[in-house]
Amino acid sequence: MSERAMPLWEVFIRSRNGLAHKHVGSVHAADAAMALQAARDVYTRRGEGLSLWVVPSSAITASDPAEKDMMFEPTGSKIYRHPTFYKVPDDVGNM
Repeated sequence: MSERAMPLWEVFIRSRNGLAHKHVGSVHAADAAMALQAARDVYTRRGEGLSLWVVPSSAITASDPAEKDMMFEPTGSKIYRHPTFYKVPDDVGNM
């Protein structure tokens, strides 16, 4: 099977010092098991990972940066989500 015929997989690693997986790159592989092996070989050579995720690139849906106003603007109009909307009683002290 040629590299072009193999699906592209996105690789995420959770490092020893963090809780969240972070995207580190991509690999071509025929299936998930092969993708995990390739990701391990390519992205964890120095033992920097504790956990690996591989996700088919075709399964990822992303927002378009050109549509950021439409996607993220509605949160700005909801002032009740901001802590400045509420009056904090004087006896609470520092928050």
